[in-house]
This record gives sequence, structure tokens and C-alpha cells, in this order.
Amino acid sequence: MEKNTYNWKFKSIGGTSRVDISCGEDIKHLGELDQKLWTVLSCPTTGLEFDQKTLEIIDKDKDGKIRVGEIVAAAEYLTSAVKDADLLLKGEDTIALSQFNEGSETGKKLHDSAKQILANLGLDKDSISLAESGDSVAIFANSRFNGDGVITPASTDDEALKAVIEAAVAATGGVADRSGVQGVNADQIEAFYAACADYSAWCAAKSAEGVLPYGDNTEAALAAVEAVKDKIADYFMRCKLSVFDEETIAALDVQVAKVSEISANNLSACTEEIASYPLARINGSSELPLDGINPAWQAAIASVKSLVLDVDYPEAKAITEEQWNAVVAKFAAYSAWKGAKAGSCVEALGLEKIDEILKADAKAALLALVDQDKALESEANSIDEVDRFIRLYKNFYGLLRNYVTMDDFYDKDCTAIFQAGKLYLDQRCLDLCIKVADMGKHGDMAGLSGMFIIYCNCVSKSTGKSMTIAAVLTEGRVDNLRVGTNAIFYDRDGVDYDATVTKIVDNPVSVRQAFLAPYKKFGRTISERINKSVAEKEAKSMSSITDKANAVQIPTAPAEGEAAAPAAPKAPFDIAKFAGIFAAFGMALGMIGTALMSIINPVKNVFILLAVVVVAISGPSVIMAWMKLRKRNLAPVLNANGWAVNAHILVNVAFGSYFTQLAKFPALESVDPKLASKRRWRRFRNFVLLLAVLCGVGFYCYKLREKRIAAEAERAAFVADSIARAEADAAALLQVVDEAPAETPASEAESE
Repeated sequence: MEKNTYNWKFKSIGGTSRVDISCGEDIKHLGELDQKLWTVLSCPTTGLEFDQKTLEIIDKDKDGKIRVGEIVAAAEYLTSAVKDADLLLKGEDTIALSQFNEGSETGKKLHDSAKQILANLGLDKDSISLAESGDSVAIFANSRFNGDGVITPASTDDEALKAVIEAAVAATGGVADRSGVQGVNADQIEAFYAACADYSAWCAAKSAEGVLPYGDNTEAALAAVEAVKDKIADYFMRCKLSVFDEETIAALDVQVAKVSEISANNLSACTEEIASYPLARINGSSELPLDGINPAWQAAIASVKSLVLDVDYPEAKAITEEQWNAVVAKFAAYSAWKGAKAGSCVEALGLEKIDEILKADAKAALLALVDQDKALESEANSIDEVDRFIRLYKNFYGLLRNYVTMDDFYDKDCTAIFQAGKLYLDQRCLDLCIKVADMGKHGDMAGLSGMFIIYCNCVSKSTGKSMTIAAVLTEGRVDNLRVGTNAIFYDRDGVDYDATVTKIVDNPVSVRQAFLAPYKKFGRTISERINKSVAEKEAKSMSSITDKANAVQIPTAPAEGEAAAPAAPKAPFDIAKFAGIFAAFGMALGMIGTALMSIINPVKNVFILLAVVVVAISGPSVIMAWMKLRKRNLAPVLNANGWAVNAHILVNVAFGSYFTQLAKFPALESVDPKLASKRRWRRFRNFVLLLAVLCGVGFYCYKLREKRIAAEAERAAFVADSIARAEADAAALLQVVDEAPAETPASEAESE
């Protein structure tokens, strides 16, 4: 591998060092950039807010992925075709002809083709735009041949050939020429002449012996026979059964009961019912009488008689089954001929016109025109190449900013190509919304991002389109977000979609949320326990009331001289019980406070005590949230969409706040009087509660201080007393020592 000699410049983008693509020379040497330094190694060609044709041009192998090698190839192609590569950074859709590098083969070819386009358009100018290069209809409108292998009536001055081309287009449907006019190519010309030959041969076979048994009336005769064939077959079968067993005649013939059922109706409206009756009366005969036919079938039989039976059996009053089968068999050759029909696509031209075309035999001349058109294929493709070049010229640097460096994502004035639109939800707007290509992959990868992600199904009623998006929430509360919540999504074109939350990936949104989370959780727990306790007590109370109501007996009037029983005394309110509960609660708080106050000075450091409590409760949650927030990474979300991201795409707290806008309300001049009264009452209540707490804490600290002072005084007295005793003991000991020398000599004398 060749050593990289180009002097690359780097800058910090999104908290990560990335290469700085800031001039045309950088693009020219893009192939020398170490692949490990690219932010992206591959991205899909679908689901992006980017010019689809540009992506398809870059995707040379048509595998649906834009890889590093294809980006490098496009960069080399563009920089070799222009004189000043810095122009690529402007993203303009117009290029001056003088900017093509005619010193290179690519640039020279594009320059000449661009001049040809302007000439075809009748424009006298020294620059060409994307709108002009992309208007192929206008470019080739006045061109007889344009290299696409399609000829139109305008491709020749011969009126006879023009007529054949028009006939071929009408028969085959044709194909669009680059000029926008319908024409035909070589394959369609071959198919057209083959169809003409087949149809002519098929029509010629019609005159063969036996094909038209009834002359020009054969088609009508066949239709008449087909209409009654099944009914006549049914009649002859009934006749056979009646001959087999005469007792079945009544059952096989018209049922009087059925006629009676409809006799009260308008019989002209009962044709369908009458048509289900036998074709003629069943009387033991095996012939079909041509008179006395079921009224519903008389017209059909009359048509068969006039077209067929009067030809074959002109004097017959009835026909047998054999005679009928012989009639049906005469249509076999005609049916076979019809089934072999070929070249029906040219039938509308008429046999006369078809024979005329075959006789003129202009196929070779038409194919020669096609070859003449194909001879200009290279020149025409060069004209198309201009359109591809200008499209790349305009959009390539924008792709680099989303592929090599991710500049567009971190630039607040730009929008990355993977951002699909805005989601409005719960009084906020979420700007970081990404289309989801595979929900299964997102289920595995999205959790690794450390982001709070809301998945929504979006459906547009105006366009009928639908999509799934992953919206990243970076600001605000999450208490009201639930699966099933409805929202509105707007794509980059401003089309609105009805959005429904289908899944939520829960991660910290902010340090503030993490700080308050333990208290909210504690509050929810207390609320749930209170609600549960109240519900249990309510149920118990209702059960007790019901039981007492069921057990009560309606009192009867006491007997004469019998006193009414005194009512049971009502149990007094046991205030000692509740006092004991509050005393126990107070003792618990006192023990906790004493333990903490034994560590710190109770008077001077009360607020330190409160801070310690707050840190002990919220500290772990805040630390964990802070660690997650500083490591939020969009790369796993893009990887789940088919990207191959080669570096972190960090979204820290400060940058993440840009992607979620919260609702801001102006100060109101006037409010609802009742609401204002409630607010004042809440403020007063909160103030009183806070004052009571502070007073309680102050009183407790004062009492604790008195106890501490008393304890210190007692300890000082004890120390002083101990010192006095020690001094007395020391004085006594010194006195003993002073007296000891006078007694020693006497002892020594006695020992001697």
C-alpha cells in the first residue's frame, strides 16, 4: 500500500477528531485518506432525504449500498472533469463550459456534449444547468436519430415507411423514444412482421374445405348451436329415461306443482324459472319436436332451425339425437381453425392492409433505420453523461458532509440526510427523527445508543404513504409518554402523517430528570399504597355495612311493662392510639436526626445535613444519568438502518437539547379568578408547611444544642472533679515520699 503523503487537516466535530474536507484538493486526494478515518464505511441508497438519482449514479454495482470505493471513484471522476475542484464545495446546479477540463478525456467529452445539448435546445450561452441537461425530451425533440435504437415516424421522409412505423406502433404498443414520441425498436419490428404473416396465413386457412360448413353464417350458426347444446342434451337424456321406464315420464316432464307455484305471478317475469323446465314435453318419444318448444327456449331453437336445421333437414318436423350430433360435429373443423388464430395484435389493421404491408416488405428498410439510430448511441450517451455529471457536481459535497465527516448533523444550520422530519408530541417538537427500515434490527441495536427513543407508526391520509420512525427525545419530562399516544409527524416536504407511539426505549433524558426521579418514584409508590389502602378500607367498610344491614332485625313494639333494651354505647375515639403512632414516627425521625447530628454540628451545618440527605437519595441516579448522557451515541440507530458507521456520533446534553424544542408560554395578564384563588391557597399552604418544617428543625436543633451544652458542662465538671482528685492523690503521695528518708536509718541500725 502506498504511503499517505497528503497533508490532511483535522478538526473536532461532535467531540471526535475528524478529517476536515474544506477544499477541492481534499476531494481530489480522497482516495488517499485512511479508511479508518472515515466516519461512515457504507450507507443505504434508500430511506434518505437526498437526491435518489445521485445515489443511483454513485452506486455502480447496484447493490443498494454506497461504499467507500464508490465515493472515491465519484471524487476522481468529478475532479478530473473540472479545472477548479473548489467549485464542488459550492453545490451549484450550473457550470460554465470554460470550467470543463478539456485536457482530460472525460472533461473534453463532457464539454463537447454540453455544447451539443445547448445547440439542440437552441440556446446561445456559455453555461449549462441541471434543468437543461435533464430535459431529454427537449434535447432530442428535433433529432431524427438519438442513439436509443428506437425509430419514430420522424426518423424517415418516406411516407410508406412512416405508415408502417405507425401501424407497428399501433399493433405492438411501441416504446418511448428519447424525444418522448412513441416508436418501435428492432425486436418490435420483427414481432410486427411475424404477426402480420401469421394472421395472413390464418385467414387464408379459412377457405379450406369443411372449415365453413354454413358459409358466411357459420359463426352465427355455431353461436346458436352453442346456446342450446346443453339443453338439447338434457332433453335427449330425459327421453332415454322415459323409454327405459315409462313410470318416470311424470317425474321427467313439466311438474304441475311448480307451475302452480308461479301461476299467480307475472309469468313474463318468471322466464328464468320457466327456462329450467324441460325443453319439450316428455311423452316416451326419442325425437325432439321442432314445435311445442318450452316458451323460454323458442327463440333460441328458432335461430338454430333457420341457420342449421333448415339447411340440413329442411322438411323435418323433429330431429333425432343422431341427427343433432351430426350437426354439432360439422363445427369441429371451424372450431379448430378459430383456436389456431395467430397474429391477433394486427387484426385491427384489416387483412387488406396487412397483405399490403407484407407485399411491400419494408422490414429491411426499417431495421436499417434502427441501425442508423444506434450508430449515434455513443454520442447520445455522452449527452446523458452531462446530466449525470451536473447532478453529481451539485450534490456530491453534500453527501461527503454526511458520509466522511458528519458535518451536516453537527451543524445547526443544516439537516443530516438521515433526518426524516419533525414529530410533535406532548407539547414539544422532536427534530431527530429517523426512518426505520427494519424494526427487528432496531430492537437489538437501539438500546445500545443510550438515547430515549420513541417509535411511531406514521400514516398520511393525503398521500396514502406510511412509514415507521424512531424519534429521539432529548429534553423535557417523560411522565406522560405511553405506548398508544397519538402525535403528528411532518416529513421534510411538509406532508403531515398521523403518528402513533408503538414502542419506547427508556433512557435518561436530562440530569434534572434523573435528580427528581427518586422522589417521583417515591411519590408514586406512596400514592399507590394510599390508593390501595383507601380502596381496601372502602371495600371493607362497604362489606361491613352490607353485613350489618343484612343482620339487622326490624324492632317490634315492646310488650306492656317491658322496658326497651338500652342501645350499645358507641366506642370512644382512642386518641392515645393515634398519639402513639405519631410519637413512634417522631422517635424514628429523631433517631435518624440524632445519628446524623452526632457527626456534624447541628446548628451551623443544618443545610449540610439536608444536602447530605439529597445527595444520598439523588446522587446515584444523577451520576448514572450523567455517565449515560455524555456517552449517547447515534451510531447504533444508524447501524440498525443498514449504515456501517465507523466512529461514534455522540449527542451530549448541550448538543442534544437542540433536537427537542419545548413549548414556551408567554406571561398571562389575566387568569381565571377561581384558578388564581387556588394558586394563592397552594402557595400559602406550601409556605406554611415549609415554615413549620423549618421551625421544627430549628426547635429540634435548639433542644439538641441545650442537651449538648448540658452534656459538655457535665463532662467539664467530671473532668474538673477528676483533676481535683488526682491533685489530692498526688499531694498525699508526695507527703509519703517526704517522710520516707527519716525512717530508713533506724531500720538500718536495727539490722546491724
